[in-house]
Amino acid sequence: MDIQSMNALTPRVEQVDCYFIREEFVCLSAGLSPLDSLRAGADEAERYGIAVASELCSLVKELLPGQRLVMRLLDLRSDDAAQITTGVEVDHEPNPELGLHGARGLLKERHYPQAFQALRTHVREQLGPESARVSFSVPFINDQDEFLQLRLHLGLPEDIPLSVFVETPAAVHSAAGFCAAGASELFVGTKDLTQFYLAADRGNHLVAPSYQTRHPAVMAGLRQAVESGGGTGTPVHVFALGVDLDYYVKHLPTGRFMMCTAELQRLAREVSSR
Repeated sequence: MDIQSMNALTPRVEQVDCYFIREEFVCLSAGLSPLDSLRAGADEAERYGIAVASELCSLVKELLPGQRLVMRLLDLRSDDAAQITTGVEVDHEPNPELGLHGARGLLKERHYPQAFQALRTHVREQLGPESARVSFSVPFINDQDEFLQLRLHLGLPEDIPLSVFVETPAAVHSAAGFCAAGASELFVGTKDLTQFYLAADRGNHLVAPSYQTRHPAVMAGLRQAVESGGGTGTPVHVFALGVDLDYYVKHLPTGRFMMCTAELQRLAREVSSR
């Protein structure tokens, strides 16, 4: 994540108030193999959590006033895990995209709670009051039951915020339930949501014409997620590709959007050059 380059843009993109980082990307940066660490016992899991926390603390120091950092919790598909795991066996799955990862994977990891507790403790000790600028979000989750199970699994006190990534049709229909269950924010992952709504793999060029981020079904799902949050005062942020941003701004009842940093940098330079 290139926070420094993003914040160094002239003129600065004032609307950037939050950066995202995926836990598996933090692991790559720290040279960690998540499953090797998490399945080697509680002590190794705690060391893993501290290592992830150290990376997060370094990122927080690059933030500007008013900005915060959200880490998307571990979402490691079996095909990706097999490439970086050496000490434990990774089960083969015929369709890893729809397999054991995200929230359902975290619920199966016995020592992840120790890792997460160590992570939070280290962030709090190293950053003090600034630790409030770091929060966490649950990936690939379907409903409020999974959300509540995961909070219990992680041992999270009620006053610790936890947000949700909405990226399956089931999650869209559960958006109001997430809010009622105490989700602090909703982040709508449009790219995954589109492929699940339209049964079109976003990485398969053969079905590219069917992968439509403005399809009526996709737009209806995005609108439902936004309106579910609006009904409870829960912030809802929608991911937008650069080519879709103006369309989404016009057709969705929210002013909260997410973009990848590369596209946002390109958009900012285009605007500043006009």
